[in-house]
Amino acid sequence: MARRPVVTIDGPAGAGKSTVSRTVAERLGFTYLDTGALYRAVALAAGDDAALAARIDAAAATADLAGAIERQLAALARALPLAFADNGTRLAIGDRDVSVAIRAPEISQRASKISALPAVRAALLDVQRRIGAAGGVVAEGRDTGSVVFPDAEVKIFLTAEVAERARRRAAELRARGVDADDGVVQREIESRDARDAAREAAPLTCPEGALVLDSSTLPVDAVVALVLDAVTTRQRS
Repeated sequence: MARRPVVTIDGPAGAGKSTVSRTVAERLGFTYLDTGALYRAVALAAGDDAALAARIDAAAATADLAGAIERQLAALARALPLAFADNGTRLAIGDRDVSVAIRAPEISQRASKISALPAVRAALLDVQRRIGAAGGVVAEGRDTGSVVFPDAEVKIFLTAEVAERARRRAAELRARGVDADDGVVQREIESRDARDAAREAAPLTCPEGALVLDSSTLPVDAVVALVLDAVTTRQRS
């Protein structure tokens, strides 16, 4: 049997990557790999150390976390007993299911800072590559097509207008019972976009050879259909 492809779906926050990636993985019978969830898990675990969490949250730039803090976070990332379940849709740290907790806004902001640290990215890179080694994976993130799986058979870059991304993210948070204002969420997304694009380690970028899809006005089903068509075309070639 031919090796099943690796599909990468990268893009900024709120573009719809999670919904599209999960749906594509389900339709194909592939494993869903949410790389961002791994960084969120480290961010959540860092909160167990109040002093460490305060240092991260107060940092204005990646340089503020270099040195001892970066080494501490990298060691934490290596030590965490991370495990995906339900075909990649749930994440646990040991016996603790953190699938919901890692989606809190403060964890998202902390994870964005942590993910800019080279030592932390290196600590989690092997985890991601082990999951995708046999193929049959839909990997979602910021650098899955450029760094994690540069030889992926299908690469997608999913984006959308920032106002639309903020509207979606705020609606998602409210659906979870979290009070969210569209304007505040948009400013947080713009701040995260700037950090993700400017970081030295694996910045957010459109991978070479990626199919670029703008979901601003496209329904999820239409985006999913385009991705599935790209996979089918690749498998036939």
